Amino acid sequence: MSAIFLDKDGTLIENVPNNVDPQLIEMKIGAIEGLQILSKAGYKLIVITNQSGVARDYFPESALAGVEARLNEILEKADLSLDGFYYCPHHPNGVISEYAIACECRKPKPGLILRAASEQNIDLANSWFIGDNLSDVEAGHSAGCKTILIDQGNQS
Repeated sequence: MSAIFLDKDGTLIENVPNNVDPQLIEMKIGAIEGLQILSKAGYKLIVITNQSGVARDYFPESALAGVEARLNEILEKADLSLDGFYYCPHHPNGVISEYAIACECRKPKPGLILRAASEQNIDLANSWFIGDNLSDVEAGHSAGCKTILIDQGNQS
């Protein structure tokens, strides 16, 4: 099975830094249509996202459940669903000690992609990572995926 791994902020939804308010989540223009095409082509749709706001104490990890639920609610209206929602709550400079670590799941490392692939029997060589940062591209390449960089003017 092949997958499309998607960065969340700035790729799938509008980038509102550290937003966990489900009512502020808005899909990027064209995202629904693109996901419909990819889903019909047989790809699994999986979000892979860094959420360092947890480590930095901007919001609790539990708030991410509302974000995932809102994404699924929006996608359901288009007869779509996510096959996975994987996030990294860590950051080496975090203020919450249990999350203030250098981990293997924070992009640009491929840990979340590799975990998703293992859990969902995904063929990484026939999968894609779509993101708006070079860290997304690096994570995808490191995992063995093909990648697409959406140019939003981001340099990191």
